[in-house]
Amino acid sequence: MLYHLFTWLSEYMHIPGGGLFQYISFRTSMAVIASLIITTVFGGKLIQFLHNKQVGETIRDLGLEGEKKKAGTPTMGGIIIIAGILIPTLLFAKLTNIYVIIMIVTTLWMGAIGFLDDYIKVFRHNKEGLAGKFKVVGQVGLGAIIACTMYFHPDIVVRKGVDKPTSTKPVEVVINEGTGERTYAENVKSSKTNIPFYKNNEFDYAKVFKMFGLQSDYLTFVVFLIVVIFIVTAVSNGANITDGIDGLATSTSAIIGVTLAILAYVSGNVIFSDYLNIMYIPNSGELVIFAGAFVGACVGFLWYNTYPAQVFMGDTGSLAIGGIIAAFAILIRKELLIPILCGVFLLENLSVILQVSYFKYTKKKYGEGRRIFLMSPLHHHFQKKGYHEAKIVTRFVIIGIILAILTIVTLKIR
Repeated sequence: MLYHLFTWLSEYMHIPGGGLFQYISFRTSMAVIASLIITTVFGGKLIQFLHNKQVGETIRDLGLEGEKKKAGTPTMGGIIIIAGILIPTLLFAKLTNIYVIIMIVTTLWMGAIGFLDDYIKVFRHNKEGLAGKFKVVGQVGLGAIIACTMYFHPDIVVRKGVDKPTSTKPVEVVINEGTGERTYAENVKSSKTNIPFYKNNEFDYAKVFKMFGLQSDYLTFVVFLIVVIFIVTAVSNGANITDGIDGLATSTSAIIGVTLAILAYVSGNVIFSDYLNIMYIPNSGELVIFAGAFVGACVGFLWYNTYPAQVFMGDTGSLAIGGIIAAFAILIRKELLIPILCGVFLLENLSVILQVSYFKYTKKKYGEGRRIFLMSPLHHHFQKKGYHEAKIVTRFVIIGIILAILTIVTLKIR
């Protein structure tokens, strides 16, 4: 809103300083500051409101140290995170940008699913919450929306070098000063994405069926749709599972958010994308403002969520965070980097899958279920081994930082 207002004021009334809103760096900084103020200042008031309404967490008896002390801690704090993301985005981002619109829809969509789940748990006193099948339907629905929008929307394009430019599209002409040779580039629809350890760091989804001698836009879209739905579902569930001890999900998500902001900035900058030899995605730079708000919201919420937590984000926050990370990575065509970037989420997910699968297998084979870990998800395994929550979170954060650096480094690995 402020972006559009100051753009108009700068153009027609020449107000000093109005031109600052044209700079992504300035608007990102303002989004971070606004998000921190919303989550830290107004977050405390919301926590008190939730406490007065007795919106407390019901703690399962898992035999973990200190778990009984957490009973009654306000939940549904994810509302604070969502407010800290949406308000700065609405204020400082370009609201006509298709990438920003998708991220706003993603935040509201996943936040609504999580809110409904928390509402059923807290106010309907149903510990199971929203049935799993309805969560999956919501995740699949969001994945389908993102996939369809990316594949068919005319504003979602990449800059690609061409030999013979078309006359119907804007063309960038680059002249080599030494040789006088001309090269051309234009914005085109593409099914390519970035991938590490692969030629040119690019992978085309159309190649999946080409290997079998099949080629069509329909089949390419089906592959892309399946990949997007899988990523949205896996990452949102991973974030949900990771939110099991104080500050773990928010701290690791903040690190992921900073990394995605860097990737969005270089992908939306023609100079940096050319230097790093990654695809240039026009107009995707606006996502940096959203990422700034996301990081600010996570850090601000951590003020109250760090051990001992004064509030839990609940599924309202964890599902929204996971959906946001997945959608963001897909939009900047870095979704295949998620196994590295979201390695903590992946480990948590795998620990649950392995634990359940091995238990069922051994029960069928030996008549009694056996376990790989003392308890799953993985953070509970370390709690059972006697590690303090704060130490577990700190070490997971260190792992998250290492994975974030590796994610950025892969851009230069061929």
